[in-house]
Amino acid sequence: MKAMEVNFDGLVGPTYNYSGLSYGNVASMEHRLSVSNPRAAVLQGLEKMKLLLDLGIGQAILPPQERPDFRVLRRLGFQGTESQVLAAVAREAPFLLNACCSASSMWAANAATVAPSADTADSRVHFTPANLLSHFHRSIEPPFTAALLKTIFRDESAFAHHPPLPAAVQFCDEGAANHIRLCAGHDSPGIELFVYGRQGFSATDQGPRAFPARQTAEASNAVARMHSLNPRRTLFLRQNPAAIDAGVFHNDVISVGNENVLLYHSQAFSGAGRLSAKLKALFRDQCGEELILIKITPEQLPVSDAVHSYLFNSQLVTLPDRGMCLIAPLECAESLKAARVIEEMRERDNPINKVEYTDIRQSMRNGGGPACLRLRVVLTREEMALTHQGIYLTETLYDDLKGWANRYYRDRLHPKDLADTSLVEESRTCLDALTQLLALGSIYAFQRGSS
Repeated sequence: MKAMEVNFDGLVGPTYNYSGLSYGNVASMEHRLSVSNPRAAVLQGLEKMKLLLDLGIGQAILPPQERPDFRVLRRLGFQGTESQVLAAVAREAPFLLNACCSASSMWAANAATVAPSADTADSRVHFTPANLLSHFHRSIEPPFTAALLKTIFRDESAFAHHPPLPAAVQFCDEGAANHIRLCAGHDSPGIELFVYGRQGFSATDQGPRAFPARQTAEASNAVARMHSLNPRRTLFLRQNPAAIDAGVFHNDVISVGNENVLLYHSQAFSGAGRLSAKLKALFRDQCGEELILIKITPEQLPVSDAVHSYLFNSQLVTLPDRGMCLIAPLECAESLKAARVIEEMRERDNPINKVEYTDIRQSMRNGGGPACLRLRVVLTREEMALTHQGIYLTETLYDDLKGWANRYYRDRLHPKDLADTSLVEESRTCLDALTQLLALGSIYAFQRGSS
């Protein structure tokens, strides 16, 4: 192939905990203030990456962000030494400590929206970091995300970097978790689907009632414009408000697409009854072949079961033999309804001929499945050669990272432990060692003496 899809997985950070910060994310709220195991979390994430590597899929790594974020805490008025700041925020505003220690950047599907060079007017790969305004703990991520992407994808002749959208509620952008690309092949021009939950500038918009809609139509349109996408091959779909209220906080909790296959729940989108014919006609016209739609009904799998099993948050990837593999969370195998849906799907006439189950329970308890953990980036061989090579997973790097995780990560962490000053030094030692393994240089503020 002239181009391949590379999964850039977010590494779990050493402060991984269950603070229950993500309102609308059922699993995150259910496990609030329970004890996490950061070591198990990072090892589970690495094992999933190794699975993809063994399947012949491109696999790369996005390092975690430095936490706690002392620069944000100082902007919020906490003064003194780092120890004094930590003690003051733990005493006066523990919810801010939880937010500024969140390891949420591990869910890299929210890091950015990416358009491959086959789809853009200037034939460059375009990146727009998500502003993640829906939650404070995630809204502090974009500056580092933008800098990291520019470090990895440095060559401006091949890569275009846009700033996050303006920090206004009308432009809430949650990244690739609300974006699907369909195509005949990864190196061919594709159809880009942007999924939104509300209209930011509408005073009469009837959105969900129980939980907030995180992506706005205005944000999706702005990203499509910045990426100079062909309007004829760009489609904007609305999330079903009832699905959002059932815990579908991002579209990737209710649908997943890969090349010429779209697996989706019949209640994923508003006006889903008319969607099938429209998508098929558009794909046939623009991509020159038939689109394979795999629709799952409430009778097969109620939305509540989809949310708890995270079936649609599986990764759907193309194998070297051109078949497709579904990388599903182990919870799907343990759910009678989800397991039955997967078996029925494999029996149908479609490219999905392989299923692999992966144990990422630590992430799942925080509401992040296999697809949440990765940012999909389609790259030609020439573009891959222009990226920073140290972040690509190899057998040797996998072994090194397992040793690194076992050495530096705690196996037990309660949100109240975030006030422990020794955790700060442990985390920095851990991240410093990681940048050496990945040959990334001084990407963290503490490495430059500016925390």
